[in-house]
Amino acid sequence: MTIQTLDISPVGRVEGDLDVRVDIENGVVVNAWTHAELFRGFEVILRDKDPQAGLVVTPRACGICGASHLSCAAWALDTAWGTTVPRNAILARNLGQIVETIQSIPRHHYGLFMIDYTHRNYSKLPSYEEAVKRYSPFTGTSYEAGVTISGRPVEIYALLGGQWPHSSYMVPGGVMCAPTLTDVTRAWAILEHFRRNWLESLWLGCSMERYERIRSFDDFLAWLDESPAHANSDLGMFWRMSREIGLDKYGKGHGKFVSWGYLPHEDRYNKPTIETRQASVIMKSGVYDGATDSHKVMDQAFTREDTLHAWYDEGGETHPFDRVTKPVQKNPVDVDNKYSWSTAVRHLQNGRLEAGPLARQLIAGGSHGESWQHTDPLVLDMYRKMGGASTMLRHFARMHELCKLYREAERILREFRLGDEWYVKPTERDGRGWGATEAARGALCHWIEVKGGKIKNYQIIAPTTWNVGPRSTDGERGPIEQSLVGTPIKDSSDPVEVGHVCRSYDSCLVCTVHAHDASTGEELARFRTA
Repeated sequence: MTIQTLDISPVGRVEGDLDVRVDIENGVVVNAWTHAELFRGFEVILRDKDPQAGLVVTPRACGICGASHLSCAAWALDTAWGTTVPRNAILARNLGQIVETIQSIPRHHYGLFMIDYTHRNYSKLPSYEEAVKRYSPFTGTSYEAGVTISGRPVEIYALLGGQWPHSSYMVPGGVMCAPTLTDVTRAWAILEHFRRNWLESLWLGCSMERYERIRSFDDFLAWLDESPAHANSDLGMFWRMSREIGLDKYGKGHGKFVSWGYLPHEDRYNKPTIETRQASVIMKSGVYDGATDSHKVMDQAFTREDTLHAWYDEGGETHPFDRVTKPVQKNPVDVDNKYSWSTAVRHLQNGRLEAGPLARQLIAGGSHGESWQHTDPLVLDMYRKMGGASTMLRHFARMHELCKLYREAERILREFRLGDEWYVKPTERDGRGWGATEAARGALCHWIEVKGGKIKNYQIIAPTTWNVGPRSTDGERGPIEQSLVGTPIKDSSDPVEVGHVCRSYDSCLVCTVHAHDASTGEELARFRTA
């Protein structure tokens, strides 16, 4: 049968211009290419700037996960300068990132992912009528409630940083805030409102305490059957209709995963170094290989960026410390040569790795790392019993994180010692630094080299860089490209199935280069290297 090629632009609903090309044969995707169509350029912008410019510039890389970029920028300078970070400051940084992620989860679920469940392809399914009632854009009962409630957690961020997004309250040596008892009390009230008015009542259909007793796939299935409130919750509805659609059957990917780990422990990482970071985070780092069912700790030294199929003139593959970020002058899409602004990120030993909530949860289930670090066996057990990754499991992993992040936010509010210090002034010096975390979408890392009191090199590998990257030199597809292979397409004129797979990654490509008039705010030009 003749192969049909589809160029879909854009695939993303809100967050940037992800373009996808797929080859379809006999109603199934047999090949795929992902094009990142926006040039970020932050690495170029920061060159020769003051070392602390990254604290202001990089949070603007994204309008929905700026706290993660700020966290990386601050930790990168902390490791470069050998600072001391007070425990209060570590807790305040972690809280900012947690509440930002908590707001992102329902916003993605309702605003970007579940809308597709109202597609006409599914009009014959048993759950379709209910899906239209709940998830129709703007008018759906759950859509309205979920998108509205998602704004509440970042009110806590504003208590710390004065605003959200784009605060720069995290700085080398600590934070530029000192929350009061009133601030902590307000934060507790916001968390409780989020819990009672959405997390338990709409999403889970039960108390957090009941849901937290689920430790295996069998436990989860028993929980679904235990009560109509569980089965008819938004989580129960997602699980039921995802299986009706068949989202547990495709979107597998490479079966190899990465997480930097995140949330440095306040008593274990207050004198940060690159070498001690991985053993000091609450949510452990790792690489999980599904083929061998094996875990190991992730080391930044194994990271490589391959530019063969990206619009950069750099050659070969390099560690981020050694990159020069030299964009090419011409950038037509040529799937046999260069076709994306994203590099192909590789692990030196394990090749292409998927980043994101599924990766975090599979790594959380491992027995590697430190005995005190967080573990959660549920998603790993699901992965093993359901035959590996899928579009459905990838999205479930994102929503499953809510309770543990909520609990960590509660713990932080209890752990603040309001009379203790929040900042220790650092001594600036030349050197290399590294800051890593897990943004909502996955593994995020900043590398900085300071020389002569200026930024010599600044490199960012975002979660979407891992996932949306083009083929590497050895021909291995990027994670989203690989996940699209095998996807069934019912109607090639409206391939909603491609959207399911891509949106399960929540790819984010909002990073581009703009110019504005400083006095009027008017946009003067928008640049794309061409």
